[in-house]
Amino acid sequence: MAHALTYHEARFPFDSRRELVWRTLCEAFFNRLVEPEFHVLELGAGYGHFINNIQCKNKTAVDQWPGMLQYVRPEVTPHLGSVTNLDFLPDRSIDFAFASNLFEHLTQAEFAATLAELRRTLKPSGSLNILQPNYRLAYREYFDDYTHCSVYSDLSLCDFVSTHGFQVTESVPGFLPLSLKSSRSPVRPWLIKMYLASPWKPLARQMFVRARIAPAA
Repeated sequence: MAHALTYHEARFPFDSRRELVWRTLCEAFFNRLVEPEFHVLELGAGYGHFINNIQCKNKTAVDQWPGMLQYVRPEVTPHLGSVTNLDFLPDRSIDFAFASNLFEHLTQAEFAATLAELRRTLKPSGSLNILQPNYRLAYREYFDDYTHCSVYSDLSLCDFVSTHGFQVTESVPGFLPLSLKSSRSPVRPWLIKMYLASPWKPLARQMFVRARIAPAA
């Protein structure tokens, strides 16, 4: 009988170039948003590219994929389970929560449950940081991934988090290209840094949204 491929084997196989991309993204952009003493939480950490490379005191990674354990570095505390249940984290313990290409894989009910958990676990000064496909810019490719079950543009994503206890502080509709999957080209860190610094971003299909817990009325 033929071996049936898993999701990661078929759609999201390990690619060493992705590690270099994320190392460069952290060096050139994300580390500026994170203080050395921060506790950073990555939701849906996958291969651990972000959480392994971000510079901070405490790192926690959550994913329901057991393969994550093979990839996160020793300084990362991994937790296998759903992002909708963060019971293992104390209240107000997280400074910076990050999710890359995650929420389009969740139902709206699951997304809302995750946001409720983040309202509990984020510090009052903490932030939620979301990187994911912007349907308005990536509608042709959006459902090439068969596990995408929810559709968000930069406008609808901001509205959704705003109606679930968060206040959007930054929204960049076109922040990064969509994927390495269709490219065989080598990754060049200097080009990534130039891309991030440029106001003109060709092929940008992913949005970046930052939000904080909304103040009490």
